[in-house]
Amino acid sequence: MIIKSYETKNIDFNYSPFILLYGANEGLKQNELKNILKEKKLTSSYDEKDILNNPNSFFESLLSTSLFENERVILIKRATDKLYLILSELFNKELSDIIIILDSDMLDKKSKLRSFFEKAKNCICIPFYPDNEETLSKIGYEFIKKRKINISISNINLIASKCNGDRKFFLSELEKLENYSRNGKKIDNETIFKLTNLIENHSIFELVDSCLAHNKRKTLKILNENNFNNEDSIIIMRSFLIKSKTILRLLKEFEKNQNLNLTISSAKPPIFWKEKEITKQQILNWTPRALKETLYKITEVELKIKKNYENSTNLVSDFILNLVSKKVSN
Repeated sequence: MIIKSYETKNIDFNYSPFILLYGANEGLKQNELKNILKEKKLTSSYDEKDILNNPNSFFESLLSTSLFENERVILIKRATDKLYLILSELFNKELSDIIIILDSDMLDKKSKLRSFFEKAKNCICIPFYPDNEETLSKIGYEFIKKRKINISISNINLIASKCNGDRKFFLSELEKLENYSRNGKKIDNETIFKLTNLIENHSIFELVDSCLAHNKRKTLKILNENNFNNEDSIIIMRSFLIKSKTILRLLKEFEKNQNLNLTISSAKPPIFWKEKEITKQQILNWTPRALKETLYKITEVELKIKKNYENSTNLVSDFILNLVSKKVSN
C-alpha cells in the first residue's frame, strides 16, 4: 500500500509491520523516519551488506525471542532489490511483535522491492520525492524566523533555487549561515557565496568526486552530459581545492592509524554516509605527496583561468582529463 510522506503518523503497525521508505529526498525521509522511531523504539539496525553476507544470522536474530522486549523494531539501511529474495521469506511468516523498516535510495518502477511493498496488504510503501523551490523557501523562511537570522527572503529563495530539491543539502547550507550570524552579522550575497556550496547542479560534486576516485568512465560521462560554462569552471576548481584538502587530511590520519574505517568514522567534520564509500576509494587511490602536487596544479589552473577567462572551460577540461588518467604510485 502506498501512502504520502505526511501520513506516517497514521500507520497501523499491527496491520502493516513492513515499511519501505525510498526516494531522493533524504532530508524529508530521515525526518519522517525519526518521527516513526519516536513512537516505536528502535531495537536493532542493519546495513543491507551485513544481511547479504550472513542471512542465517539475520533470520536467527528475528526468530529468537527476548523476555525483556515486547516489541522489536528492525531498521535496514541502504536496502535494494538484492534483499528481495531474503525478505520474501519473511513476508508470509507471522512474525509476532516485529516491525521491519527499510530505508532505500531511489527505486525505479521495475524494482521488485518497491512493487511488492506497493501491492502487499501488510506492507506500506512511502516515496520521498524532491521538494520544489516553493516548499524549500517556506522551510527556509520558518528556519530564519525561528532563529532570528538576519538574511533577506530573496537570498533564502536564491539558496532554495540552487539545491535541486534536496532538503538535506538545503538545511545544511542554512545551518552554516546560522553559525555565521550568531554574532549579529548580516548575510549578503557575497557571504552566501563564500559560506555555502551553491552550484548550478550537483553534477559538479559528482564530477569532482569521480575524478578524485579515478573513475574515468563516470568522469567522462559527466563531462559529456553537462554543458559547464565559464562561471562553473571557477566553482569546479574551488570544489577540487576543498575536496583535495579534505582527502589530504584524511590520508595523514590513515597513515597514522592504518585503519580505513576508523579514519572515515572519526573524520571532522563528519562524512555523510552517502559519501563514505567514494571517500574510501579516494583515500586508497592517492598518496599525500601526489595529492600535494595536485593542490599546486589546482592553484596553477586557477591563475590561468583568471588570466584567460574566456578559455576557462578548456583549461578545466584538460586538467580533469589529465588528473583522472594519472596513475599514482605508492
